[in-house]
Amino acid sequence: MQFLNRSSRLFAVTAISAVVSLIAALPAQAVTVAPVQDVSDVLHGVTVKDPYRYFENVKDPKVQSWLKEQGESARKELDRIELRGQLEQRIAEISAATGDDIRDVTRMPGNQVYYLKRARGEKQFKLVMRDSLQGPERVLVDPELDAKRTGVPHAINYFVPAWDGKHVAYGVSAGGSEDASLYILDTASGKNVGEPIPRVHEALLGWLPDSKSLTYNQLKTLKPGDPDSETYLDSKVMWIKVGAPAAEAKAVFGPTVTTGLGLARLDVGTIIFNPGSRWMIARTTDTTLPEGFLFVADVADLDKPAVAWKKISSFDDKITDAELKGNDLYLLTHDHAPRNRVLKLDLRHPDLKLAREVAAAPKDAVLEKFSLTSDALIGEVREGTSIVLRRYAAGDVKGQNIPLPFKGAATVHNDPAHAYSDVLYTLNGWTELPRTLLLKGKVSSDPGLRVNPPMPSLPEVEVVDVKVPSYDGALVPMTLLYKKGLKRDGSNPTLLDGYAAYGFSQTAGFSPARVAWLERGGVLAYANVRGSGVYGDDWYRAGFKATKSNTWKDGVACAKYLIAEGYATPKTLGVMGTSAGGIFVGRTVTTAPELFAAAIFNVGIMDAVRAEDSANGITNISEFGSAKNPKEFPALLEMSTYHNIKDNTAYPAVMLVHGMNDPRVDVWHSAKTAARLQAATSSGKPILLRLDMQAGHGVGSTATQRYALSADIYSFLLWQMGKAKQADN
Repeated sequence: MQFLNRSSRLFAVTAISAVVSLIAALPAQAVTVAPVQDVSDVLHGVTVKDPYRYFENVKDPKVQSWLKEQGESARKELDRIELRGQLEQRIAEISAATGDDIRDVTRMPGNQVYYLKRARGEKQFKLVMRDSLQGPERVLVDPELDAKRTGVPHAINYFVPAWDGKHVAYGVSAGGSEDASLYILDTASGKNVGEPIPRVHEALLGWLPDSKSLTYNQLKTLKPGDPDSETYLDSKVMWIKVGAPAAEAKAVFGPTVTTGLGLARLDVGTIIFNPGSRWMIARTTDTTLPEGFLFVADVADLDKPAVAWKKISSFDDKITDAELKGNDLYLLTHDHAPRNRVLKLDLRHPDLKLAREVAAAPKDAVLEKFSLTSDALIGEVREGTSIVLRRYAAGDVKGQNIPLPFKGAATVHNDPAHAYSDVLYTLNGWTELPRTLLLKGKVSSDPGLRVNPPMPSLPEVEVVDVKVPSYDGALVPMTLLYKKGLKRDGSNPTLLDGYAAYGFSQTAGFSPARVAWLERGGVLAYANVRGSGVYGDDWYRAGFKATKSNTWKDGVACAKYLIAEGYATPKTLGVMGTSAGGIFVGRTVTTAPELFAAAIFNVGIMDAVRAEDSANGITNISEFGSAKNPKEFPALLEMSTYHNIKDNTAYPAVMLVHGMNDPRVDVWHSAKTAARLQAATSSGKPILLRLDMQAGHGVGSTATQRYALSADIYSFLLWQMGKAKQADN
């Protein structure tokens, strides 16, 4: 079971929704200049100025008024771009031509298959199931019903079926907030049983082997006056029987429950079960880095007053994933293996020193994930932006490569009971529509789960992998996409995109919005700068805390490469980063503003110094550092875009994107940075703050919202690159 955590999903979101429910737009020239209210802190002997700290109180009516005015002005400016509507329509057309969108496929014993599906033309994903791969679909949960009832977008955040298929647990949240409540559905009747359980934000669920009860991780109720940073502290793993009132749930694991285990307040736990195993595994992380504690106990111990947990590992053992099968626990680790390996531990003798290696990464590749079948281990192996599959039979530590239908990124779908010898997976490419396939041995075939429409009529696209020398000689991998026959005369609208945090990497995948950009002669450059995991743990650690500056220095090198090679000039080059990628884009722009015509700061971490005082910011201390730590503070200040904006500097045009309900990166990051840039820039280019009143970090945004955002981003870039005009007022 892969441990889901808040920040690991930060990188996966590339779209925030369109501005909705806004009042009539004001003229752009009427936007109020945010007043400066000087606040200074002396941190470890350094005076840190913070002229817009008051924006952190987002509920202040004056802050709300300024934010609304900014959002209205941005909406007017974007709507005046003449080709914006054409772009949105084209993105919708290409999306419709690609057919239904299917994700999170889960295959359960007895041939049942569950997945989320957004049918062509629909706004949101529904939870559906089939009794077999070829069986008819049955809709179990449709969040659009709640959206129509309330007028607020709803989304399914997660689902976990019971082993016997009689029930499925799922979470739903509203308005992009990700504040999910847990529901349990009777699959036969289609009705919920029991009552909703609030503050169950993630899929940290575990069905017991008999399918009659489950465990879940629940956040505490904040008391009046509690700071936001308390939100994710002291969570508990609760155990409840199907249909029982929430008040009867029993706390079985967590910092305030199992006090003798040495857990920290930020250790968020889950319990892993398997129908063929007498064991249960308690696992924790700090919600950001996947390493943490592992404990084992007998499932029968849940009925006892206290569970006799036995410790298997801690953070220093560098275990990042775990799967349970019978008496064996399989562990993904980068201990003595920066590109990862898998160990197997017999739980009848749960001493980590007795674990033996069963799968190793091939040379020059990263064993990124693994899944268990009934008779083998399947590895997902990263090769640049591609992910290939590798089969490791018993005794074959090196494994065997599995041929795939085309070059792209393969994702193995969930078989949590390890009940099958064949494997369901989806293959996605830069220029290929995703296909869901059934792998038997080394042969992939279409199981009929996804309707594969013909590829829409699109331009022929070149995909080129390059390695860019950075300032210190390190070779940074970057993938370029552009129409065949592109002339390198510097006139091409070019967008450099990076993320580079948590060890996550840019990965191949088909995107209708990207195609719309490429059709207009655009170039896309995806850089796996240091901080990504493209070369394993060493490359990740080279863009981490004290070494984080390599992330944006690599970004500057990639920008210079695109200009030197004739793809773009500073008049046609843009740069974008999303979420934790806000550090990449913000510091690349503030380091070398002269290289760019425009930039997109997409729900970005902008104020790294103050972030830890927010609800989700505290969970990211292990990734970025703490301003309270004198050794970590200098690097944290250096990576903070907000604090590195200089007065009277010719900054490129910037569009900051944010949702008002964002639970991962608070909207004040973008607000403070927009105000600071508007005051500091001397270029005369626009600094827009694009806000959405019914969105969060992008999770749960509807298809319509996503199309609108992509159209806003690409039209803004084309406008600032001289490729599009604005209509007169």
